[in-house]
Amino acid sequence: MKLSSIIQPEALLLLNKNDFILFDVSAGSKPRYDEQHLDGAFYLDLNTDLADIKDFAVGGRHPLPTFEHFAQLLGRYGITKDTHVIVYDDKNGSNAAARLWWMLKSIGHDKVQVLNGGYTAAINAGFAVNSEVPVVEATTPYQITEWQLPLAEMDEVEIAGNSDDHAVIDVRDANRYAGLTEPIDLIAGHIPGAINIPFTENLDSNGAFLAPEVLKEKYSKALADYKTENVIVHCGSGVTACHTLLALDYAGLDIPKLYVGSWSEWSRNNKKMILA
Repeated sequence: MKLSSIIQPEALLLLNKNDFILFDVSAGSKPRYDEQHLDGAFYLDLNTDLADIKDFAVGGRHPLPTFEHFAQLLGRYGITKDTHVIVYDDKNGSNAAARLWWMLKSIGHDKVQVLNGGYTAAINAGFAVNSEVPVVEATTPYQITEWQLPLAEMDEVEIAGNSDDHAVIDVRDANRYAGLTEPIDLIAGHIPGAINIPFTENLDSNGAFLAPEVLKEKYSKALADYKTENVIVHCGSGVTACHTLLALDYAGLDIPKLYVGSWSEWSRNNKKMILA
C-alpha cells in the first residue's frame, strides 16, 4: 500500500520515535528552532542544504543542489532507502517542507511524508517540544543517480506558454501573478500563457491540506484539458511550487513537471513577461 504523502499530527503522535527521522525545514526560522522545535527534529536550511545558490539568472533563487551534496546530506543524518522521513515547517508545508518532500520522492525515496498543518498543528495536538538537538549515527552517502520526477527548463516553459495543449501553472498569490506587487524579485508580472492557481488554495482555513477527494476534484477540473506530461508548475523560486505538486500527489493524481528556476530565473533573462 502506498504511503500517503501527508501525515496527520495525531498519527505522528502514535509513532515510535525510533521508527522515523523528523526534519524541521522552516526557512529563515533557525533562531526559533534553536529555542524550541518538535522533539527529535533536526534542522535543515533551505539555502544551504536544499539548494545550490549561485547566479539567480541561472536556475533562479533556489536551484536544486548537486546529487553529491544531497547524497552526503542524507548520509550525514543516517538516512537509507528504508528510513521513514517526516518533514514539517512553520508555513503549512509551503516554506520548504514540500521542497524536501519533492527532492526525496524524486530520488526514489518512497517513505517520506509532510506533517499536515506543520509546526503549530503538531503542538496543538500535544506533540512535545524542546531545544535539544538530537544525535544520529551517520551512514554512507545516499545513492543518487538522477531526479526521477519530471523537470522543465526555461526554454520548454516558453514553448509551453504558447501552446494550447500545454499548461503552465503559476502558484504565487494573485497579486504577484497580476504584477501588482513583487516583494522578492526585481520585476513584477508573470510568464506569458501561465494560469494562476495559488498554492494557498490547497489549504483550509486552519492551514491544513484540503481532503484528498476535494483536491482531486479541484485539479481534475482545472487540468481536464491537459495531459500530465504537458503541465508545468512554477512559483517564485521552485519552492512553493512543490506545495502544489504535493497536493496533487496527496489527491492521488500524477505529478507534473517542476520548473525550478521559476519567476526568479525567467524575470532575469530578458524573456517576454506580462506586467501590470
